[in-house]
Amino acid sequence: MQPGARPPANALLEPFGTTIFAEMSALAVARDAINLGQGFPDTDGPQAVLDAAKAAIDAGRNQYPPGPGFPELLNAVAAHQQRFYGIELDPANQILVTVGATEAIAASILALCAPGDEVVTFEPYYDSYAATIALAGAQRRTCVLRFPDFAIDPDELRSAFSERTRVVLLNSPHNPTGKVFTRAELELVAGLAREYDAWVVTDEVYEHLVFDGREHIPMSTLPGMAERTLAISSAGKTFSTTGWKVGWVSGPAPAVAGVRGVKQFLTYVGSGPFQLATATGLGLADEVYAALADSLQGKRDLLVAGLRSAGLAVAVPQGTYFVIADVSSLGVSDALAFCRDVIAQRAGVVAVPVSVFCDDVAAARSLVRFAFCKRDEVLADAAARLARLTIE
Repeated sequence: MQPGARPPANALLEPFGTTIFAEMSALAVARDAINLGQGFPDTDGPQAVLDAAKAAIDAGRNQYPPGPGFPELLNAVAAHQQRFYGIELDPANQILVTVGATEAIAASILALCAPGDEVVTFEPYYDSYAATIALAGAQRRTCVLRFPDFAIDPDELRSAFSERTRVVLLNSPHNPTGKVFTRAELELVAGLAREYDAWVVTDEVYEHLVFDGREHIPMSTLPGMAERTLAISSAGKTFSTTGWKVGWVSGPAPAVAGVRGVKQFLTYVGSGPFQLATATGLGLADEVYAALADSLQGKRDLLVAGLRSAGLAVAVPQGTYFVIADVSSLGVSDALAFCRDVIAQRAGVVAVPVSVFCDDVAAARSLVRFAFCKRDEVLADAAARLARLTIE
């Protein structure tokens, strides 16, 4: 057989192609546009965290960390979970450090699922979820969260479960909608997970970025859920250090061991000195955490006002970095084409169509996600540019 006779790529990934983030970020560069597509801040996080990274590098902590992670970070994660949520964890066997939350999600799904299993998740969903489920040979079953309130339809959620359900993959606060799941909603999910004997894998990377006095409730704090929940978080979103790629997964020791068994063959270890800096960040005072959320809430309000001034219907996010707007008022029926051809070219702003995060494309065909984790002057400029779409 001649080289190239078989496609070199894994056929399971064929439906996914290049991520929308890579495409839209490249478009932002090509058009010299304001990039509100990808969720990364344009300012650095707390100085104490940055200084701790420099100190770790200068101290020579630059070689392979231990497989589970540096003890300093393991202990800091355990202390963080106890401090904020009253969750007791053994740092030695209930926590695993990963190369960002994306690796933690992949390693968890690969550890828990076998071909033929089903994974229930909510759509719109973060794009790595679908690809990871496919790589595990599992099947994706979804419950749609619909604009503008993104409420759970209990009947639709129940219909997603079956005797083959192995995992519920839950993201709260939720990207891309900005929804923070309520206790009642979490209890609905938990009840179904217990009924169908499913694991729950929770992506909680925006746990400290909630607004308007709302509360992030970890699934593992609900009755009967600690023993069937793997919780995932990271430093990148909380401390505005998305490039450091420091994440972690915690939960029952046997399940964490299973995730570690997969993770060792993905990256082995990583992010050495940044692990130690993250440990410093997790120990910062409550007022530092509050200030980070308050600052981001102000940015949310700035962009929401700008989008409304441009004539768009907006779902005000309860958390995260993102706000979703409906561009149908501009006569748009295909947000993907609109983002590629109209917003970037005419307004000089790059955003992401929500339909790329959905199986039910029709439910999000006119929805666009904007990131507001940017400097105030950038958001004001973007809002002014978007206003041109209704003027011209």
